[in-house]
Amino acid sequence: MNAPHAYIILGSSGSGRRELLADLIANGLDEPARPVLLVASGETPTPEGAVQRLGVVSQLVQGSWQTEEGRVVVAPDALPEGATHVFILTHGRANPVDQIEALHAWLPSAGLELARIITVVNCQLASAHAELARWYDACVHFSDVVLLGRRDGVANKWVSDFAARYRKQHFPCLIEVVKKGDLENPALILEPQARRMSMLFDAEDTWAVGTDADTVVEDDADDDEDADKPSADDIDDPDLIGEVDPYLERLAGSGRRAKEIPDIAKFVP
Repeated sequence: MNAPHAYIILGSSGSGRRELLADLIANGLDEPARPVLLVASGETPTPEGAVQRLGVVSQLVQGSWQTEEGRVVVAPDALPEGATHVFILTHGRANPVDQIEALHAWLPSAGLELARIITVVNCQLASAHAELARWYDACVHFSDVVLLGRRDGVANKWVSDFAARYRKQHFPCLIEVVKKGDLENPALILEPQARRMSMLFDAEDTWAVGTDADTVVEDDADDDEDADKPSADDIDDPDLIGEVDPYLERLAGSGRRAKEIPDIAKFVP
């Protein structure tokens, strides 16, 4: 039996992540999929409308996991036997890098295989606070898919510039615009193929590091998606082995992250 696919959902609280998950699960999975949604403890309660939509298509476990001293702690019976897809909603007011680091260590012990990491961007929030660009940079660094939501009242140019900034830096992730709360191709979003800059979850025996920007390709559906991964020769290069992902690196002595990001809780209502 194949290991259940795990999807990590990043983004700030209030970004509409659960509404999008209802669409992804309902229209992106084939029968007889048995999805479960694990919502981080402390995360905003699921809106009633989303509860109704999610209840039809998945098992929703509110407050089912949290991090304690850098470890993931899961509530009893949060992972039901027979689950085929596990969607992990992160705490949208907590540090996403800390949560990614903890989930990276936990997924293998839980018998889960990472399929994709998805960031949902609250365009209204991000456009109102330019300093949050660094927070979203961290999320996108780890993400295979970036969904641009909450666009009401946001200038189209801002949305285009936001996406263009990552494409110009040759980020391999898919960047999709959410239209009227729905996604054009949910199955494509859920396809378990890595398109992230970070290689933290890839080739565990040799890599614990984000790749350099010049090793990835321009985001294009016709490109070979494996082109952004290091070759076997690259992995044998001692200069590339044992590096630390730039967002996980800590400064000697202080324990602080080398790349610090804003505290999202200060910006989320």
